[in-house]
Amino acid sequence: MKTIAVVTGASRGAGKGIAIALGQAGMTVYVTGRSVAATDSPYGGTVAETAELVTQAGGKGVAVAVDHTDDHAISALFDGIRNAHGRLDILVNNAAALIATTASGGFWERPLEAVELINVGLRSHFVASYHAAPLLIASGAGLIVNTGHYGAVCYHHGPVYGAQKAGADKMAADMAKELRPHNVAAVSIWMAGLDTERARAYLATLPPEAHPTVKRESPQFTGRVIAALYGSDQRMTLSGRALIGAELGALLGVTDIDGSHPPSHRYSMGGPPELHYSLTTRN
Repeated sequence: MKTIAVVTGASRGAGKGIAIALGQAGMTVYVTGRSVAATDSPYGGTVAETAELVTQAGGKGVAVAVDHTDDHAISALFDGIRNAHGRLDILVNNAAALIATTASGGFWERPLEAVELINVGLRSHFVASYHAAPLLIASGAGLIVNTGHYGAVCYHHGPVYGAQKAGADKMAADMAKELRPHNVAAVSIWMAGLDTERARAYLATLPPEAHPTVKRESPQFTGRVIAALYGSDQRMTLSGRALIGAELGALLGVTDIDGSHPPSHRYSMGGPPELHYSLTTRN
């Protein structure tokens, strides 16, 4: 029986890589996002293109155009999955409205639209999980993943970004508590700097000496980690935690697409070490 997964915000970037990696694991992956034409974003990418790449990778990609500000559209997505499969195994909450997150100046000097990340990035995570939960329970062994970042505990891109990441961590922890009796896990997985279309475009604007020296993770790495966690006997043990993807990958024996082991940035991202969540300190 094929594993059924949903990856939100998967037209490009992290979501696209995660969806492809789940396809490589042989899963049926529902790919959601607003982009249906390459011109819909300056970074290109569409839900149909990602779904096709999922299929080429060995899974089955299903493209569904969804505006994650529209609760009815999200409900319809999961109604369709219920009608087609009667269950869901994995939900990856990745959709995020990254508006002006890298703009200069204080939060009061940036476009107010930046706060949309709380709507599509936190509220949308909850709405998707709300509709997915009964289907995950029906699977008998479900998993919710919120894509996270070190910005939950250190300064990165400003207060809106930090609030969204910290909120997604706490949301996963509290959902995990209520879902545990149903054998459904919920975690946040922190990603480091990713080699995405958006990141490449931003780095191209910087002088060579300003480019980071640390190798960036591929977007597929997190998807590989998610697939390994889902198939692992550690799934419920780790439920409720905010996990550094590089550390979780090392625990589960997962490498990046080039065979490398991405480093953890636990002690280099600026937050006090004692505040960082880990594989051992969160129950």
